[in-house]
Amino acid sequence: MSRLNFLLVAALAAVVNVDAFYIPGVRPMEIKAGDAVEMKVNAMTSIHTQIPRDYYRMPFCKPTGGPEMSSENLGEFLTGNKIQSSPYVIHMKEDSYCEKLCQAELSATDAKRLRQHIKYGYNNNWIIDNLPSAAIISTLSSAATISTEEEVEDKVYRYAGGFPIGFMDAEGTPFINNHVNIYIDYHQYDKEVEEFRVVGFGVEPLSLNHKFKGGYEWKNEEKEGYNKKLDTCPGDGTHIDGYTINESVPGQTVKPDEKVLFTYDVIWAESTTAWASRWDIYLSEDHLVPAKVHWYSITNSIMVVFFLSLLVISMLVRNLRRDIAAYNALAALADEEEDYEADESGWKLIHADVFRPPQNYPMLFCVCCGGGVQLIVTIFTTICFSAIGFLSPARRGSLMNGILSFYVLTGILSGYVSSRLYKSFKGRLWQVCTVVTALLFPGVAFAIFVFFNIVLSFSGSSASVPFFYIVIVFAMWCCVSVPLVFVGAYFGYKQESIEFPTVTSTIARAIPEPSPISNPKTAMLIAGVVPFAAAYVEFFFIMTSLWMDQYYYVFGFTLVVFFILIITCAEVTLLLVYNQLCSENHRWWWFSFFAPGSTALYIFLYSIFWFKGLEASKMIMTYLLYFGYMGLICSAMFLVTGTVGALSSLWFVKTIYGTIKVD
Repeated sequence: MSRLNFLLVAALAAVVNVDAFYIPGVRPMEIKAGDAVEMKVNAMTSIHTQIPRDYYRMPFCKPTGGPEMSSENLGEFLTGNKIQSSPYVIHMKEDSYCEKLCQAELSATDAKRLRQHIKYGYNNNWIIDNLPSAAIISTLSSAATISTEEEVEDKVYRYAGGFPIGFMDAEGTPFINNHVNIYIDYHQYDKEVEEFRVVGFGVEPLSLNHKFKGGYEWKNEEKEGYNKKLDTCPGDGTHIDGYTINESVPGQTVKPDEKVLFTYDVIWAESTTAWASRWDIYLSEDHLVPAKVHWYSITNSIMVVFFLSLLVISMLVRNLRRDIAAYNALAALADEEEDYEADESGWKLIHADVFRPPQNYPMLFCVCCGGGVQLIVTIFTTICFSAIGFLSPARRGSLMNGILSFYVLTGILSGYVSSRLYKSFKGRLWQVCTVVTALLFPGVAFAIFVFFNIVLSFSGSSASVPFFYIVIVFAMWCCVSVPLVFVGAYFGYKQESIEFPTVTSTIARAIPEPSPISNPKTAMLIAGVVPFAAAYVEFFFIMTSLWMDQYYYVFGFTLVVFFILIITCAEVTLLLVYNQLCSENHRWWWFSFFAPGSTALYIFLYSIFWFKGLEASKMIMTYLLYFGYMGLICSAMFLVTGTVGALSSLWFVKTIYGTIKVD
């Protein structure tokens, strides 16, 4: 998958000011005038297929001696990045115009492959000094040729997703962008030092059917061809400010036996932008998504929580105080008069059954709670590091590295929680419980990852991770995470068992037939609507970041939504659990997990409708990748929200039954 990222957030103080700041601990690259500036190429991506492709899969120009791999960390490979060297020659502050790179004669296979990739909307992703190329697209026409200065302003700047490798005209004819205007901004941080920093990088793709002056036909092996003039470029070697639209110069079509000449311009411009803030325009996307939208989302979510809190206070606190006071008064009267029997009803009637272990799969309940706690802590920790800049998009692959590292290290919490719960249920197979905790969710996630990696490998996608890095992930799981789960389980079993305020009877009490309103299945299905409604606006931006090659950096807003989601899940679950107890239903354990966990169901349903906006291709792999990974993400959300509901309900039930007097 091209952009695999989870829901992550930051510090509450960052909500007020979400302007980007650069990550600490990274030294800027300082280059003298005339020195070489290396440009790298990344995998081609398309939001319509979600299958990255190797840049050199296309008949593009290759560097002498072949491309060299430049990807540096595990996260880059896991997120489908394949960074390699390029043949483009660029020197600091030295403009160049209509430089000839190479000429490729398209075979039938090359033409077919190019046409397919242009049809699916694949984009090139180039990098200079770790800065991705912004796309500068003309709004006058799809074809791009020489123009005048007046037309230069008719351009759209796009800072995420790269620039297109070509386009299709109205008749379905494919054109390749074989000429690029490379715009680079530099900043001199100290006027007394003759060194400069790259602070901006944009590429304007153009399609030009190049013609040599005098009808000359150039071959790659002929060195003199590099000095020949082109009719399709300025004759005096100067640069017209922007190549946009000129109908007299046709675009370069894609067809068998066609000779495609690749050329480029390099234009340098001084900028006042400091190196530390050069990523601001990328992360804010030129303010295309104003902060007001996020504030509307936050306000909507806060209102939901506010009214839910009022409901909890009015229904639970007031009713519980009255019930507890009345019950204790009757219990005291029964102690004084031996022949008097206290009138027990509602939730008080089932005090001898309410702490009975789950009737079905008690071990699985403990495993799910342990896995949920591990995910909650992982998400929160990753958010905090993202907020302070250590897991910035400027560090390609750092977010995935952070998620993996924190998830592996928090395995100790997973083992501790599952073991403590299992001990309170008087379980005897503690070894099995620990093994299942260590293997269940991470095992499913790893199996899905390996399956998709095999499929992507056979399809020739650059997103397929090399076997060596799969071994690293497997080693992190088996050699770090699993032992930590066992360590956590050891300390969990050494702790005293959770004490419940009432004694559980030997024989379980029969549960009355529920009314349609209090039916547990109906309540579980509806419960997830409220948490989802409180967070769905922010889900939209997160989905856009995951699947549409957009940068996401408003972690302050997401932090608030994350806490609101947790609070909403807890409050909704408490209301529903109290209603079930009043209906004399003492089987609340799994109910408290599935009720808030149904939020994940609504997220998945929302992802189905959202999928239509991708205009995805009909390729089966696109559907497999999207729904496979969305299913995995929703499964993680199910564990997170379900664990919040289950643990908050455990605290609530212990609290209310600890306040009544029972024998």
